[in-house]
Amino acid sequence: MQLIFDRRVSRWTPGKFRTRVITDGVVPSLHVDYKNSRIKQYHKEGRALRTETTINNTRDFGTGKLLKNLPELRQVGFQANRRLLDVQTVSHDCSIGEDAFEKVVRPIEVAGQRASALQFGDARVQALLSVLVLFSFQLRGFTNREMRALLARLLGLDPANYPVGRMTYDLRRLRLHGLIQRIPKSHRYDVTPAGLRIALFFTRTYARRLRPKLAEIMPAGPPGDSPLRAAFDRLQAEMDRCCEEEKFVA
Repeated sequence: MQLIFDRRVSRWTPGKFRTRVITDGVVPSLHVDYKNSRIKQYHKEGRALRTETTINNTRDFGTGKLLKNLPELRQVGFQANRRLLDVQTVSHDCSIGEDAFEKVVRPIEVAGQRASALQFGDARVQALLSVLVLFSFQLRGFTNREMRALLARLLGLDPANYPVGRMTYDLRRLRLHGLIQRIPKSHRYDVTPAGLRIALFFTRTYARRLRPKLAEIMPAGPPGDSPLRAAFDRLQAEMDRCCEEEKFVA
């Protein structure tokens, strides 16, 4: 209620507060009751999501009942609608992001063809994605040979001795996971829009966030003046103190 209506609510706040989802025998609808006001959300004719806010008592929002207060009440209703939709968008985006992540880091099957996972922390996968970022600027695409030369160097190997079959295997994985696509009537590949976003996010997150931040918090690293390390040290000290008080073995 606080999040949607931007009003402080505690157990001492008078009024009725409840959320209901009605599904039995009707078009599913969401009902949010705030004192004497409510929001109803449902699918209009099964085609569009409609959100209606009804203010039955202006005093619920500290506003008078004269017509001059109508613009203020309209703004209250509009903002409540917008906050509800924003909350739903954020929660939905989480599932979209999780699905996108799972499609990359889990094995996949497309039209009867199977491909192994592209594990986030795997050095070979990180190298593959880094090369994809480089080739995203190449308008004519890239070949097995061109990618093999760059990938081998990133892995510290001799390009002349890097197996062609291994590169073919990786290209197939990238293609079935939707990160690259074959250019028709050729042996060249393009990076897909989704593939570029995945490659950028995975490589930048791993190189600039995960590795350096893990180094900061690990006990083997120097204490330094990192706020993150200090926070983890305080957490560890508090856990040790709690275990000592409860006579647990740490």
